[in-house]
Amino acid sequence: MAEQFRITLAQLNPVVGDLTGNAAKAREAWEQGRAAKADLVALPEMFITGYNTQDLVRKPAFQQAAVAEIQALAVACSDGPALAIGAPWVEQGKLFNAYLILQRGQISAQVLKHHLPNEAVFDEVRVFESGPMSGPYVVGGVRIGSPICEDAWHEDVVETQAETGAEFLLIPNGSPYYRGKADARLNQMVSRVVETGLPLIYLNMVGGQDDQVFDGGSFALNPGGALALRMPLFDETVSHVDLERGPDGWRILPGEIAIHPDDWEQDYRVMVQSLRDYAAKAGFQKVLLGLSGGVDSALVATIAVDALGADNVRCVMLPSEFTSQNSLNDAEAVAKALGVSYDLVPISYGRAAITQTLAPLFEGLAPGLAEENIQSRLRGLLLMAMSNKFGEMLLTTGNKSEVAVGYATIYGDMAGGYNPIKDLYKTRVFETCRWRNANHRNWMMGPAGTVIPTSVIDKPPSAELREDQKDSDSLPDYPELDAILNILVDQDGSIADCVAAGFDRATLKQIEHLIYISEHKRFQSAPGARLTDRAFWLDRRYPIVNRWRDPN
Repeated sequence: MAEQFRITLAQLNPVVGDLTGNAAKAREAWEQGRAAKADLVALPEMFITGYNTQDLVRKPAFQQAAVAEIQALAVACSDGPALAIGAPWVEQGKLFNAYLILQRGQISAQVLKHHLPNEAVFDEVRVFESGPMSGPYVVGGVRIGSPICEDAWHEDVVETQAETGAEFLLIPNGSPYYRGKADARLNQMVSRVVETGLPLIYLNMVGGQDDQVFDGGSFALNPGGALALRMPLFDETVSHVDLERGPDGWRILPGEIAIHPDDWEQDYRVMVQSLRDYAAKAGFQKVLLGLSGGVDSALVATIAVDALGADNVRCVMLPSEFTSQNSLNDAEAVAKALGVSYDLVPISYGRAAITQTLAPLFEGLAPGLAEENIQSRLRGLLLMAMSNKFGEMLLTTGNKSEVAVGYATIYGDMAGGYNPIKDLYKTRVFETCRWRNANHRNWMMGPAGTVIPTSVIDKPPSAELREDQKDSDSLPDYPELDAILNILVDQDGSIADCVAAGFDRATLKQIEHLIYISEHKRFQSAPGARLTDRAFWLDRRYPIVNRWRDPN
């Protein structure tokens, strides 16, 4: 009977749909495990396909190709440690989310996910069948239980595996980030350890996929809940974990415990990582954005440089007659501090031509929102033309406060392929700029020091679409607005909840109305980094047309 057991944990970044590339990553991790004399090499949930595959995994040809890659891996990894890898699996015409154990050139065991998440960003009930609650599989004479991701958040699956002889738990995950998620995971897994008395290893993937970032932070717990190992957040890492059997069963030997950064750093890393991976996985090397001299575009430019490097970021200032000299100065200062390509493309001539073209139709009507939005849409047209010409993905720069109430021009400043700050309220935009000025990390490709001048952060926000315009002309000041949005959007609260918190009812009804009538804009908006569990897109799904309003 074995007294020592080594597991190689591969906290890696797969690419959805890149079956061959993901298999190569798995093979490389297996080689590292073999060199380290591991008994088992473990990869995360659905690793061979990447995650979250959504309806792609329902395509029979895709399922067959994934299984073929797994079978080829089994043969290639026959002479060495067992390999555990997440994959789709079909039995009797039913599709399952599975964890497959490869040994001696074949698939020796399958664990099928039982609890299918059907909330937040997950629709697994739509895609997969629920598998039976199964017992452990055997590697090197050791019985291992592997509840798959959501299964470990429920007592029944883990209890079944413990009762049927599991000696420790290895949990493969595809668990995406939201603020505070790492603590939530740890608390849940401590509960499983206390209930079963078994050591537990929690393996998560890393990397960005669409709006989600899988943040890693894999860890191991001994009975009683003591932390034996913790891997870094966000970084691809391969670690070797040793277990030793004693009189009381298996125990995980102490390993490195990575320090997790605070929420501000985690959020910023997610915005950087999401853009970096979105661009790379979509095939873009370079990005561009409109740099207005305001705080939002300055932060997006900084994120872009930290994600891709200054040589791969183009910033464009597109001034009109309403653009202040301060904005011109601030935009240039940001571009110089970041070291990016900077172009000045005035829009006054083009705006005049469009206004003249429309003059016969608009004759006798007072100028207003339509004329203001011509500026924004002309900027969007010019930036998209540059995107097409130079092959650079256009970034949008609207924060969550603006996205919530529709304070943005559809087909104008909303045009673009990705929005790194889509889930960041305006008040957090200001603080994030200050945090970045004061902090630099080795995963940032941009320069250290003050890259966003205080003049950009401290000036009153303005769209500058008319003379002396301020955001506060149309909206409550951002601290008040964001506090209201936090209740109505993030907490799914009511008007009564907001009144109880001290806000004016007339203002609340205005904000509620803006939220609902802006759904069509959000439906057509670019994806962006998910920072909370109430991000716009998959976390919060509302009808585009909706006449209901809170009667309170």
